[in-house]
Amino acid sequence: MKAANTKRVRRTVRITSAIALLMLTIAGTAVAGTRPAVTTGGTKDVTYGSAILAGTINPEAANTSYYFQYGPTKAYGSQTGIADAGSGTSTVPVALGITGLQPITIYHYRLVAVNATGVTLGSDRSFTTPKIPLSLAILASPNPVVFGGPVVVQGTLSGTGGGNRAVVLQGEVFPFSAGFQNLGNPELTSASGGFSFTMLGASLVTRYRVVTVGTPSIISPVTTENVAVEVTSHLAKAKRKGRVRVYGSVTPAEAGAQVGVLRVVRGRGVLVGGTSLKAAATAKSSSFSLTVPSHKGVYRVLIRIITPTGQVSNYGTPLVIR
Repeated sequence: MKAANTKRVRRTVRITSAIALLMLTIAGTAVAGTRPAVTTGGTKDVTYGSAILAGTINPEAANTSYYFQYGPTKAYGSQTGIADAGSGTSTVPVALGITGLQPITIYHYRLVAVNATGVTLGSDRSFTTPKIPLSLAILASPNPVVFGGPVVVQGTLSGTGGGNRAVVLQGEVFPFSAGFQNLGNPELTSASGGFSFTMLGASLVTRYRVVTVGTPSIISPVTTENVAVEVTSHLAKAKRKGRVRVYGSVTPAEAGAQVGVLRVVRGRGVLVGGTSLKAAATAKSSSFSLTVPSHKGVYRVLIRIITPTGQVSNYGTPLVIR
C-alpha cells in the first residue's frame, strides 16, 4: 500500500511537471535555467479542521508554479491547488490554506515547485491538529410554558470528548437574586453529546443553564423560560340584550392584572371590553367577569401582566358565539 501511494505521488509530480513544461514551451519561454529552490516552512492558524502551510521559493528566473502535498503519512495523498510563484531571481514567501482536517491528527506536508527545468520537492514537515473545543448549546421548551406545566431543557455538548460526559442543570428563579442552583442530579450525555432534562410543575420565570461536571468546566449560555398564567374563560348569557358575559379565572392569583376581551376580526384581535382581576378567596387564583357586545364570531381573553410577578401574560382558549 505504501509503495502504491509513493508511485501515485511520483506520477502526480511528473504529470504536473510535464504540464508546466508544455505551457512554458507554448508561451515561447526558454527552457534553459535551473530548477526552483524550495524550503518547506512552518504552519499558521492551525485549528482542528484547517491550517495554513507556508514556505519559500526562488523561481531561478523561470516561470514557477507551486503547491503543497499533505496527508496523514509521508505518502501524503492530498494536495492543494496550484499557485504562481512568479519568475524572479530572489526568494519569495508562499502560503496556501488547507481544510477538511481531522482533530488530534498528525499531518505531514511538503512544498513542491515546478518550472520548465523540472520539479523541486521541499523537505517533509508535520503538525498536529488540536482537539475540537467543548461547547454547550441548550434550548428550553415549550416557551412560554403554562403555569404548572413541564419544561424540557435539552441540548448538546459539542467537541472532542463530549460523549458520555456528566452535565448538570442549574436554575435561577424570579426575581433572580439567589444565584444559580443545581436542579436534580447530573446525567451523562449520549455518545454524540446530547442530553435532556425535564422539570415538572413550572411556577416562576426561570433562567436555566447547563454545566459540565469536573474539568474543564464548560458553562452553556443562559436561556430564560417564561411561565405564562393559566387562563380559563367561559361564555354565559347576560341580562342585557345584545351582550354576553365573559368570566373565568387566572392561576396563580394576579390581583390587579389587566383583563382584555378581544373579538377576532379578519385575523386581528379588536378590544371590546376590559376590567381588572379581583382577589380571590384563596391565593391560588384570581377571577374576572364582564359583559361585552355579542356578535357571531371568535372571542379571546387576554390577561396582561404589567408588573413583574414571576409569570407572564397569556390568552385563554378561543370562545365561539354562533
